[in-house]
Amino acid sequence: MAISIVRLGSPRMPDEGLRIGTVRRPPRGVPKAEFASRDFYDVWQPLLSPSPELVAQAQAAQDAKAWDTFKRKFKTEMNQPAPSHLLDLLAALSHQTALAVGCYCEDEAHCHRSVLRELLQARGAQIT
Repeated sequence: MAISIVRLGSPRMPDEGLRIGTVRRPPRGVPKAEFASRDFYDVWQPLLSPSPELVAQAQAAQDAKAWDTFKRKFKTEMNQPAPSHLLDLLAALSHQTALAVGCYCEDEAHCHRSVLRELLQARGAQIT
């Protein structure tokens, strides 16, 4: 069992488990009843998404320094009690069941899910 880090909307991998959307907004133009069947997510967890201001900052990051600034600020947000407790829960669950967390971004290296990967690994999560 482990956590997979995925792009929402991509085909599900075998044995992926519950897919958690860590995005600020649901997919546009997709009826809520079709989120799971169209491989977006089973459960929406916007608490693990950057604040709207940080989303804009991440999208505007053109160099490593700007991206590092985004990462630092996002980690600060994730250290708040509610998101921190949720990350702890996901890390613990990764030893018992298959899960996936994801975002819409094409490139994980320039997406908050890469930071979630780091935060989950630091908490001892099993990551595929």
